[in-house]
Amino acid sequence: MPLRLYNTMSSQIEEFRPSRDNEVRMYACGPTVYDYGHIGNFRTFIAVDLLQRFLRQSGYEVRYVMNITDVDDKIIRNAAQAGVSVQQYTAKYIQAFLEDSAMIGIQQPILVRATEHIPEMADFVAKLVGKKIAYRTDDGSYYFRIAGFPSYGKLSKRDFSGMLDGARVDVDEYDKDSARDFALWKSPKPGEASWETSIGSGRPGWHLECSVMSMEELGESFDLHAGGEDLVFPHHENEIAQSESLTGQTFARFWFHVRFLLVEGEKMSKSLGNFYTLRDLVLKGYKPSSIRYLLTSVPYRNQLNFTFDGLRQAAVSVERLRNFRQRLSSGNFPAGLTPEMQSLASETLERMKAALDDDLNTAQAQAAIFEMVRRANSAIDSGQLKTGDRAPLLGALDRFDEVFAVLNDDDTAKMKAILHWARSEGREKEISAELRDQVQADQTSNAAIEGKIAEMEAARKARNFAVSDALRAELVGAGVIIENTKDGVRWRRK
Repeated sequence: MPLRLYNTMSSQIEEFRPSRDNEVRMYACGPTVYDYGHIGNFRTFIAVDLLQRFLRQSGYEVRYVMNITDVDDKIIRNAAQAGVSVQQYTAKYIQAFLEDSAMIGIQQPILVRATEHIPEMADFVAKLVGKKIAYRTDDGSYYFRIAGFPSYGKLSKRDFSGMLDGARVDVDEYDKDSARDFALWKSPKPGEASWETSIGSGRPGWHLECSVMSMEELGESFDLHAGGEDLVFPHHENEIAQSESLTGQTFARFWFHVRFLLVEGEKMSKSLGNFYTLRDLVLKGYKPSSIRYLLTSVPYRNQLNFTFDGLRQAAVSVERLRNFRQRLSSGNFPAGLTPEMQSLASETLERMKAALDDDLNTAQAQAAIFEMVRRANSAIDSGQLKTGDRAPLLGALDRFDEVFAVLNDDDTAKMKAILHWARSEGREKEISAELRDQVQADQTSNAAIEGKIAEMEAARKARNFAVSDALRAELVGAGVIIENTKDGVRWRRK
């Protein structure tokens, strides 16, 4: 079955195929780097990452571009308050975004920064003026004339026919269900960052930035544009208007929007005390893999209720998958193969692909892999799993992780980096006991654990139970869970 995605433009689920052979050209609105990214931001970024991973797994060549908005109203205001340049102010948060993305398993796209494309943005505005779809005001700013684009509102499905012609808005974001000519280029105010260009001094509006950078990287018309649902209006609506007015072509064929999340049943906000960055959660002792798993557990178009109970359950789910992989990899099984297990592996691959082809149904894909784990564990327990079954079952796990990216057990190293960051930022009081324990447990390396388990087993076989028990207690104290199975001793970290 081919991939089918919901297209915000048509309000329907449609078959997705790229316009150029096997190459998918996709663009996503990235962070506005005025602060650390919160979990709502990263739900969107992870959903888009999961989509591009699945496209690659499905055999497509993917050119995936994401912008970094490093100049806008908030950034200029905050930089001025801090007494630093825009570049100095944003450098810290750009680096944090890159670190957080890596921590949460996001494969880095082609990143483009607004401040590196100022001349091209000025040229874009000049061309719109030449087409009489944009105009200059007395203060040197430039606005897009919405009345000149009759299909304005086609993405958000809003009727703007009764709008006030010539009314203008010069802020980067606005929430009203009305449309006004929006700023393409803003003349400098005293103390604001600005650039000298072919159309005068100033700086670009937010909407202009994405149009210019996406078309530079992907062409005047490309396959898919992604972002959070909050960007449908006005940001994406404005991108379409200015881009299609200039080129006369369809700007993006598919529009992929990710729904907001709730936190413990409420809208996330600082005033409610339920506003969390990724770093906040890690400081509380939660593993990055658990966070990623939870953020992918509900399909992207459904509202996700982010809860700490859910986060703890996500940790259990990830651990179950990791334990199964270890059991399958290290177990001693009879020679041969079992037709039932062979079929189970192939059926799981089919179910996962069918789920993800169905508008990226991540919940059904996760259900498929856990059904495989349940049945394969039962087969191991009853002695029915054979050596020849190992490879296809591990292959199914690998295919799952190519998209979901939660099985690599590197959480502690990532958490340790956040602990060091918190100390360097003077946030020592926010470091939880759970985070300290997790990092401390990792001081015992895998090789050392294996060595102590070998000593423990040797002491037990020599009937030196005092030594064996002491070694076990030492390992348990270091956060190692030890299980005795018919295949021998297995261990895992808490």
